[in-house]
Amino acid sequence: MNHQRIVRTVCFITAGYVIVLAVWLGWLIEHTPEATVPYQIMGLVAAFGSALGFGMMAAERPSRADRRLARRGLEGWASIERVTPLRRTPDNGELTELDLRLTVPGSESYSGRVVYEVRREEATRFVPGETITILVDPNNRDRIMLCP
Repeated sequence: MNHQRIVRTVCFITAGYVIVLAVWLGWLIEHTPEATVPYQIMGLVAAFGSALGFGMMAAERPSRADRRLARRGLEGWASIERVTPLRRTPDNGELTELDLRLTVPGSESYSGRVVYEVRREEATRFVPGETITILVDPNNRDRIMLCP
């Protein structure tokens, strides 16, 4: 979960909503029939909730670089050599440093280090000696994506 992107999205949508609310209260409400004000309020609240929902969906999308790597990356595998827990994450996972031995068909094996959030239910898959699937950027071997 990308908390920074979510916070920025919520702040942006809330700021936009405050502007819309100010325009509505300062100008639009005077020019509408009084009996429609409750419906306008419901519409404004529904629009805010919908904007937040769509914004959260957009904020959870992977970055452009990650989407490109998922599309064009070379598939390989990595053997976990060492696992070092760093700290707990807000969504009940654990930020973990993984020392890996990376293998991509057609090239020599090499070592790499990745910091990855390991969820509790996946903890048994991230132990030394296990093999996991990876995607490697063909233009930059240091850019990898784990595909557990």
